[in-house]
Parts: sequence; structure tokens; C-alpha cells
Amino acid sequence: MNLCLVRHTTVALPSSVCYGQSDVPLNSLTFEKEAQTTILNIPQLKWDVVFTSPLTRCARLAERAGWKEACRDARLKELDFGEWEMTPWTEIDDPNLTAWFEDYIHVRATEGESFMDQYERVKSFIEEMKSRGYENVLVFTHGGVVEAARILSGNMTFDQLFSKSLPLGGVETLTF
Repeated sequence: MNLCLVRHTTVALPSSVCYGQSDVPLNSLTFEKEAQTTILNIPQLKWDVVFTSPLTRCARLAERAGWKEACRDARLKELDFGEWEMTPWTEIDDPNLTAWFEDYIHVRATEGESFMDQYERVKSFIEEMKSRGYENVLVFTHGGVVEAARILSGNMTFDQLFSKSLPLGGVETLTF
């Protein structure tokens, strides 16, 4: 199975804000240009199915790319940062933050998820796509989902996590 992952474009928030599963808007000043570039990089294949994270930043890009009716799947959401959502990283006053930074793979954000929680969501999604016999699946999603899929495809290990992130508006195809 070929899984083509499309990461959303730039959001209308400073990069210093923790936003994970918050439904934040895209940057209206750059969206059209970024979307055009992203769309040109999506392989011209016959897609068996097209999915998107239900968050606006992904669903809007899917719609702009011509897939208004893309299936929304909550398993494709970004990491849930719980109580930290919409707070600048430097203003998060939580003793759990240090533990999370030391081991975000296993430690959950306060009232949120760990990377392993997200990994299991993505694994469930990929296993379902494979069990349905799909050959080509297109997904509009987030950076954390891309990282989990890379590990699941064997293209990356947990030790390499976030060492070379797919850029905003980036497109990557993985084979399972």
C-alpha cells in the first residue's frame, strides 16, 4: 500500500504557541501560494480513498486540493497537548513539562497524550487501510502523524524521531 501524507500549511499562530489538537486557522496571507505548491507535489495517482484530519488546517487544504468530501478521521489528528494547548511553550507552568521534554515518547502531556498514544492511533489507521486492500491512500494530516507513519513503515526509528520533519505543506509517500 502507498500512503501519501500531506502536511498542512502554515497556521495563523506564532511558532512559540503549543497548539496540537486545537482547531487553529491557516495563515490567510500565505495559504493560497503554499496550497498551490503543495498541490503540485501530490502524485497524480488514482486514489482509492482520501482522508483528512478533521481539524480545519488539514480539511481546508484537502478541500482546496479538490477533495472536499475527504473522509475525516480523528486518528489523523495531531498530538493532544491537553492543558498546554494554546499556551506559549515558555509560559507553561507545569512540573510535568520537564518530564515530558525528557521522554515525550512515553510521558503524556498533562490531560493529553504521549507520542506512543498518537503512534497507536496512526497504527490503527494504517492497519485498517491495509486490511481494506487499498493500494493508494491520500491523507491530509499533521507532523506528528507523519513521524508515526514513518516509524511504522520502517523508514525511521524512534531514535530518529523529529530529526528531519516534513515541512509545512510537504508531501511524502510511504510504502507498507
